[in-house]
Parts: sequence; structure tokens; C-alpha cells
Amino acid sequence: MFDFVNFRVIDFIDIFLVALLLYYFYKLIKGTVAINIFIGIAILYLIWLLTKSLQMNLLSELLGKFLGLGVLALIIVFQQEIRRFLLMIGSSKFSPSGNLMNKLGFRQMPSTQTDVDAIIKAVKDLSQTKTGALIIFKRNSNLDFLKQTGDRMDIEVNAPILESIFFKNAPLHDGAVIIEGNKITATRTVLPISGEIKLPQTYGLRHRAAISITQSTDAVALVVSEETGKVSYVKEGKFIPFKTYDDLTQIIKYDLN
Repeated sequence: MFDFVNFRVIDFIDIFLVALLLYYFYKLIKGTVAINIFIGIAILYLIWLLTKSLQMNLLSELLGKFLGLGVLALIIVFQQEIRRFLLMIGSSKFSPSGNLMNKLGFRQMPSTQTDVDAIIKAVKDLSQTKTGALIIFKRNSNLDFLKQTGDRMDIEVNAPILESIFFKNAPLHDGAVIIEGNKITATRTVLPISGEIKLPQTYGLRHRAAISITQSTDAVALVVSEETGKVSYVKEGKFIPFKTYDDLTQIIKYDLN
């Protein structure tokens, strides 16, 4: 009865790591339909532990079989969340020592920093004229599968170029622009849109596409609404609030660096 008295340091580390994993997984699924499924599974697991401790053999056996065979189904149900969770583990934001992956050559960091100020200047002008725009910033995830859907480019980032790309009568204005480092590497890219996204009608396809791509990769996105001219910043499938363009500039610089 008093085995808990022999509490070791390794037990504390074990509990801490499990709690940390559950916390990050909860952050990923918070606000989605998956949170209800996760809570249901957790309740079912607790019931199974209770029936097992009370030696309710028949019910315990049935629940145990269900939980055991349901692993594959859980992987299918939570495939987006698991993907984002693995991306979080592999990204530099998960631990302060993220430079280790860069030194080992597993990540290709941009050779030059993104000129965020020039991009924000273009976004401000596009917002004033209510010109729709979708800009995707590459971080660690490979976005070659997106570039294949559009036109590959190799253009230095500057405000006039971005404004001309998204000009309503320009041949390249449809689709998203991908920026890697300080280069525009693709235009007119087609982004996959998840069918599970529920947004108010004031948000259009650009916002849904931005949410989808930032859920499935660690990229971040800037969206300019064609209807209202409102500028939105999307990260990890969520809208990141900001008060001024200066605040937005600092947020993007922090996320990219």
C-alpha cells in the first residue's frame, strides 16, 4: 500500500515527460473536433482501468480489446494532429537547443533573412486597395509539393514585386506566393484546403487555405482579404492577433528567425 513512498527521481521525470507530451498534444487539438474524441478516449481508458482494478473481467476484457484494436483507427482519426505534433517536436521552438538539428544538417536554414519590412509595406498597400493576397513563409517543412502546383520563381523580395504579383489584372495574382529566406520561390501555387475548417462567412478561401497549410506544415501565412482589406496572420492553424503593423512585423521576424 505504501509503494508510493519509494518515489524515485526517475519516476518524477517519467511523470513530467508524460504530462509535457499530453500538454503539447492538447495544445494542438484544442478548439478542434478532435478534442471531443480525445476526451472520450481518455474517459474510456479510465473506465477500463477501473474495471480492471475491480476485477470485472468480462467488461475489462471487452474494453481492453476495443482499446487495443482501436490504435490504427486513432492514427487515422488524428493523422493531422499527429503530423503537427511531430513537426512541433522537430522544430526549433520545441526546445531552446534547436540549433543542434541545423548543425547536423537536417534543416536547411535560409542563407539570408527575410525582408519582413518590405513585405509588410506591400501588405499595407494591398490592404488599402482591397487587393486579395496570400503569402506563405517557409520555415522548416519542405514546401516543394506546393511549388509544383504553381510557377517556380527566384526573385528577391521587395514591395513593388509583391504588389505587382497580386495586382488584380496580373497573370500571377491567383493562388499563393511562397517565400523562402529572402526569395520569392513560387507564385500561383494551389494550397490544399481541409474540409473540417469552420469559419464565419466573412472569411474566404484564402483564409481557409492559410489555416490548412499551417496545420499540415510549420509554415506561417499572411492573408489580405479582398472583401474587407483586413490583414490576417496565421500560424499553426490559428489567427494570431496583433494591434499594429509594427507588432505584426516583430511577430513575423521572431517566428522566422
